[in-house]
Amino acid sequence: MQIAKKCFPSIISILNNNSHRLAFLAINGINQMHHLPSKAKLFCTLHSKKREAEQNCLSLLQICNSLPKLLQIQTHIFKLGLQSNPLVLTKFTSISSDLNAITYASSFIFSPYVKPHFFDTFLFNTFIRSYAVTSDLKNEALCLYGKMLSYGIWPNKFTYPFVLKACAGIGELKLGETVHGSVLKLGFYDDSHVLNTVVHMYCCCDGGIEYARKVFDEMPHWDSVGWSAMIGGYVRWGLSSEAVELFREMQVVGVAPDEVTMVCLLSACIDLGALELGKWLEAYIERENVRKSGVLWNALIDMFAKCGDVDKALSLFRSMREKNIVSWTSVIDGMAMHGRGNEAVSLFEEMKKDGIVPDDVSFIGLLTACSHSALVEQGKQYFYSMRKEFGILPKIEHYGCMVDLLCRAGLVQEALDFVKRMPIKPNPVIWRTLITACRAHGELKLGEKITKELIKHEPMHDSNYVLLSNIYAKMFSWEKKTMIREVMAKKGMRKVPGSTMIELYNEIYEFVSGDKSHSEYKIIYQMVDDIGKEIRRAGYVASTSEVLLDIDEEDKEGAVNRHSEKLAIAFALMKTPPGTPIRIVKNLRVCEDCHSATKFISKTYKREILVRDRNRFHRFIDGVCSCKDFW
Repeated sequence: MQIAKKCFPSIISILNNNSHRLAFLAINGINQMHHLPSKAKLFCTLHSKKREAEQNCLSLLQICNSLPKLLQIQTHIFKLGLQSNPLVLTKFTSISSDLNAITYASSFIFSPYVKPHFFDTFLFNTFIRSYAVTSDLKNEALCLYGKMLSYGIWPNKFTYPFVLKACAGIGELKLGETVHGSVLKLGFYDDSHVLNTVVHMYCCCDGGIEYARKVFDEMPHWDSVGWSAMIGGYVRWGLSSEAVELFREMQVVGVAPDEVTMVCLLSACIDLGALELGKWLEAYIERENVRKSGVLWNALIDMFAKCGDVDKALSLFRSMREKNIVSWTSVIDGMAMHGRGNEAVSLFEEMKKDGIVPDDVSFIGLLTACSHSALVEQGKQYFYSMRKEFGILPKIEHYGCMVDLLCRAGLVQEALDFVKRMPIKPNPVIWRTLITACRAHGELKLGEKITKELIKHEPMHDSNYVLLSNIYAKMFSWEKKTMIREVMAKKGMRKVPGSTMIELYNEIYEFVSGDKSHSEYKIIYQMVDDIGKEIRRAGYVASTSEVLLDIDEEDKEGAVNRHSEKLAIAFALMKTPPGTPIRIVKNLRVCEDCHSATKFISKTYKREILVRDRNRFHRFIDGVCSCKDFW
């Protein structure tokens, strides 16, 4: 009895501070005694009612599935006096996030009606997580992190992954470094989940890839998440060779890759055009029983299509049990890139019959397929069906596809009229498409006029000057061309050099125009010259209109003879057995001369040559290209 009396002041203090659960434990202990004073019984009764109200409110929140119901529950919270209950507040925040009403929850929680001394780390974590995973609210996540610190509430190891994801979404390197510093100071540097997110954050920030690798190398232990983050970071910034090399290190240390790792590596294969590596990865996935979700299936389809084996991509697609819109879009895009427009159209119609409603992305693939296969009328019909049949409002990308469709078909004036009628302002990409068509189809004065206007609006975009320089070269206006080049030089601009990659025997080789960096460049150049002699005997005549210099024809022919794709093809002919297919990847659109030369090479040397340029695939067999000279 004396013990119970001594406990009452503490219990009263606990109850007054709203620490209900602690008070309950204390009172429950006293309840075990035979005699309980009436004051303690009163507290037990009060707590029981509070507890009942809390559970009732939590149950209501658990089944809440709409914003109106949430508003009703908020009123209920006030009536029951639970607006300072941490459990209720946290659950209210979590449900608000699920209903995409996190900003509403914020206005309630951080209002004068709720006392901040009842806030805790878990509540803030719930808010920060909700903001961090919402695309346009990542800044709010970081602001809330700052508010958390200002209230004197310490973050824990669950706080920082969400804060770092918000930093990654914003892409601010300096901000990420500051948060990284806090991770170090608070001693979370031995938590792999936190460190993996630090790596991911740096990988998402421009200029942060080296910091990511430093953190990754210094991690006390690695798991597949960390490796995937680093490999994915390399792919994000176009460092695909580094991604593949890191995967090889991952295998050496014995960390088993997961589904995310495989998706990142398949993306690297696409960038490199590394079909053989992609085939090896597919075999690895089967051999190691890597979980093959829809995401991984789609990544495999995309890889095979974009690395040149579109028939394999189609086979994988057909073997899928459950196809979603991404699966259909991937295989349609693959057909589009390979110039198999009629098959892309058939797949699109099949998709609709299968009950899959096309979205705006699938229409981009479809319209691209029509463009690359000269299906002008079908492309027009599908474009206008977007709004009429499916209620999809065309975006700038769809208008761009239509301009490309008309331009590739030589309908330059119709393309210009289409642009003038567009309900949205055409972007520079559309204008550049028109300019390229003007140059290709002899509308040089129109191309000059459009380019000059574009330069007024984009005075620092180098490709605009290159386009104008190309037009002046086509017009043989060498003085104007030289003037444009001088302007570019003053502005520190230069044309992007052409480069070509080729995969041979598990190695990736890259060549640039006029490249002399390869250890065997003299032999390669000799091979290029020998190829030139052979194809000239077969009727090849160099097309020197692509050379933008005021030099004689013989020198011009020498210039086009050193283009990167010719160097890569010569290297492949040297290093592979007769009859072996050759696959190369070009960073720019293949030029007219290289396209013509490759047709003759495929026939003269009896090789299938697959060229992926910036726009599409060209499959050369026996002197004929799959694009039918329409690209």
